[in-house]
Amino acid sequence: MLKQRTETPEKVTPVPEETEPVPLREIERLAEKLFKNRQKRRQVVDRLRGIYEQALGKDILVVFSPGGWGNTPWDDVQDWEQSIVYGVLPVLEKLGYRYGMAQYLRGGKPRLAHMIDMLRDIRFFTTGVSPRSVTAAEELKFLVANLPAVKLILVGASQGAAFNNAVMQKLGKQDHIFSIELGTFFPYMKWRALTDRTLAVDSNGIVRDPMCQRDLWVGTRAYLAAIGRYFKRRARGECIRFTRCINTPGHEYRWEYPAVSESITRFLTARFGVKR
Repeated sequence: MLKQRTETPEKVTPVPEETEPVPLREIERLAEKLFKNRQKRRQVVDRLRGIYEQALGKDILVVFSPGGWGNTPWDDVQDWEQSIVYGVLPVLEKLGYRYGMAQYLRGGKPRLAHMIDMLRDIRFFTTGVSPRSVTAAEELKFLVANLPAVKLILVGASQGAAFNNAVMQKLGKQDHIFSIELGTFFPYMKWRALTDRTLAVDSNGIVRDPMCQRDLWVGTRAYLAAIGRYFKRRARGECIRFTRCINTPGHEYRWEYPAVSESITRFLTARFGVKR
């Protein structure tokens, strides 16, 4: 069962009192349009309502899609992925914008849901087709239609970057939606499409990224080592996610790396400028 929801990290500025009501009935209609399944409709309503509430009273909303299978809650997200979000927000603040942040989870947590997600991702990376990106695009279109003063910035890493790129393609020309994509997983590269509203960062400026450059040997070794590391730590009684055990040189895009932070800062400054 696919589960997607929003998460808000503690460092994000608090949401002010709502200045306008959440259009719950309209959100329910959209959910009915997207899904016949009652549980999936409920997921859309809960997710979109949460994102909408985060966007109220803001100039810009950052929507983060984690890497991996897309089911990692904020507290368990890789620290380098978190560093990107925590780097983007102060830039927006310096430019004078009120900002919020929401997390878009595209994967499920139960074992069966996780297996289904794996099959969906295999299809995505071999065909470029992702029904979940269609759902996400419809939700984002709803947001900008109902909150025309708010701009959205999608931020994603690895598989999350590929997913966001697919979403951007489904959106078409939406001047209020932008995307920052870091370390796009190489199987998706042939499907990737970039516009002036998209920033693709394929190198951290320190070490060549094998997951972008199709270096299968380095990538395979990294994942095999991660499997051994995972079971060893589990045997010691540690409760750890598999993604925490993956160490792929070059596939970390920390905000501290000048090639990463400077390119993102230039992109944000060029696209948004100083608020007047």
